[in-house]
Amino acid sequence: MDLLILGGTRFAGSWLAEQALAAGHRVTLLHRGKTNTKAAPQAEHLIADRDGGLEVLGERRFDAVVDTSGYVPRVVLASVEALRSRVGTYLFVSSISVYAEPIAARYSEDAAVAVLEDPATEEYLGPAYGGLKALCEGVVREVMGERGVIVRPGLIAGPRDYTDRFAYWVRRVARGGDVLAPGAPEQSVQFVDARDLAAFYLHVITHGVRGTYHVTGPAERLSMRAFLDTVRDTLASDARFTWVDEAFLLAEKIAPWSEMPLWLPAAESSLDEADISRALAAGLELRPVAETVRATLTYEQSLGAEGRAGSATLRPEREVELLAKWRARA
Repeated sequence: MDLLILGGTRFAGSWLAEQALAAGHRVTLLHRGKTNTKAAPQAEHLIADRDGGLEVLGERRFDAVVDTSGYVPRVVLASVEALRSRVGTYLFVSSISVYAEPIAARYSEDAAVAVLEDPATEEYLGPAYGGLKALCEGVVREVMGERGVIVRPGLIAGPRDYTDRFAYWVRRVARGGDVLAPGAPEQSVQFVDARDLAAFYLHVITHGVRGTYHVTGPAERLSMRAFLDTVRDTLASDARFTWVDEAFLLAEKIAPWSEMPLWLPAAESSLDEADISRALAAGLELRPVAETVRATLTYEQSLGAEGRAGSATLRPEREVELLAKWRARA
């Protein structure tokens, strides 16, 4: 196949490029040349901004396009209109954040999506992110019809993670000692290894899969307690978990999801209960959590002494302070 990836130089996109090349496909990456430019060196790299720079593609045809960098409907519309007569499948990478609140437990891909008060906004780094992704999905469906496939990933984990969400817990538990564990221990958590996500993208475009899919995991329900226990046991850590309730954390202005990754307040926790049966039936394969944990730790160790200097996650000194406050209160 001739595969075009819009983006594709970091995280799941880079895994897709490598997996496609390993499978013998021809891969072209269109990106701005600003992030991880050494990714997939065997691929063709076209340096351009997709917002106004698509002429770099000329009249070339592709069997499939995977759009990993679409956030604004105007920009996505330009891409699908330029490519619709020259591609077989257009796979748009959306997000599990597209849904309107309140979100019901075990929600399917048919649940109502968010509607923006200002659909013309292009401020996607904020509250409008999910609504804009929903509008982008609509653009792809309208222009591409059944050839437009929508994938809605959950939190993405594993090696090459630049978000430091899943990775925070791997590093913290590996360090051992007293670990602050947030919220209700039995609350669900969901995530997908970037390598499994990339493999699903490749499966979709090579097997003619059509439709809209949640892509997250594991296949069976996983609680926060079971997740942290798995990380501890996998890494043979001496970590000891102190469970701190959400009221205390919110009062201390601890930011869910970013400062304290994988944790959501109870009122929002159903976001981590997506029904993934449709994707599993379509060919999604998920590796064991322990495998993702080990690979993540190896990657984190490869970052060197500086590690995650710019991370927004909970700082060690703040964790010590919070645990002391919690124990004194108890």
